[in-house]
Amino acid sequence: MSNRIAIIGGGYIGVQLAKSLDDDADITLIEPRSHFVHAPAMIRAAVDPALLDQGLIPYDKLLKNGRVIRARASGIDGGGVTLDNGQRVEADHIVVATGSSNAMPFKPVGDDIKGLRQANRRIYDQLKAARSIGIVGAGAVGTELAGEIAHAMPGKKITLISDLDRLFPTMPHSLGDGLARKLRDAGVTLILGKRAENLQSLTEPYAGSLTLSDGSEHTFDLIFPVLGSRASSEVLAALPAAQKSTANRIKVDRWLRPSSLPNVFAAGDVVDAGDAMTIVAASRQTPWLKATLKGLIAGKQIEDMKPYKPWGPKAPILVPLGPKRGASFLGLFTAGDFLTRKMKGEDLFVKKYNKLLNRS
Repeated sequence: MSNRIAIIGGGYIGVQLAKSLDDDADITLIEPRSHFVHAPAMIRAAVDPALLDQGLIPYDKLLKNGRVIRARASGIDGGGVTLDNGQRVEADHIVVATGSSNAMPFKPVGDDIKGLRQANRRIYDQLKAARSIGIVGAGAVGTELAGEIAHAMPGKKITLISDLDRLFPTMPHSLGDGLARKLRDAGVTLILGKRAENLQSLTEPYAGSLTLSDGSEHTFDLIFPVLGSRASSEVLAALPAAQKSTANRIKVDRWLRPSSLPNVFAAGDVVDAGDAMTIVAASRQTPWLKATLKGLIAGKQIEDMKPYKPWGPKAPILVPLGPKRGASFLGLFTAGDFLTRKMKGEDLFVKKYNKLLNRS
């Protein structure tokens, strides 16, 4: 039986897929970090460092039968994965889910969990001392950060800046308009349709001034650059016939294959499969991968199985503005504070992911 599966990347897709197949296949999860980084908790941890340890979850109890190798994949071929330490992991099927990078303190630089902890403490201290805060980028991370600061540190002068004319413009207007209204109610100033021209850093917060595309200048005690994620696609980009899309993502075929190698799959933020860079995308791709890999192990041909179908325009999104307020699009309607709070805002899925990794 061809049941050796190597999974590169221990993010949302990697850990869920590895655990779901642990009883059915010979699983090897390859991940350079010592801890799973739960991204929504990192946003709130900027204002509540006590949450940090709950959102950094060790991998050591994830698998009962398979193994987790702490290393970085340096190469992939049809027979397996070569690691940066020279070790070789032979595999019949390979899944690449290396995720994406973002600014501090939302994700670590590489595998530096210690550095993430230090950045969290440093930025929290800077945030406490700051009176004026600029957030550049009004996607999910920037919008949630504005809401978290407004809730936890009332009295701060917070400005959320976006080059787009409205929040979440590709979603129903009720979502973006509702979030904008709630942010303004919380005292957040929104500057929309204006681009920041002179960001000094794209990787971590700093104090300074911003010149916007309308010529206006704004000085802040702390500026958070939150301009979106970029896919960590280096190992995929080296594969034969691999093609890049936007944000460093790699294109895939209908069966989530990124290259001419028929047994190599890729998923999550690292690929352009028609889904956004969200945890919700993982919730759709992971069960498809599980079913497809189990079919291949059983001897089926991939062309005889259903291709992957992305969320499309009806993809849900949950945007808490702190633990009490927020708005969500749930496919058929836009929900307000109550459902957003119950579904995500109160707990941020912290218990769910600790349970997934077999931690109390």
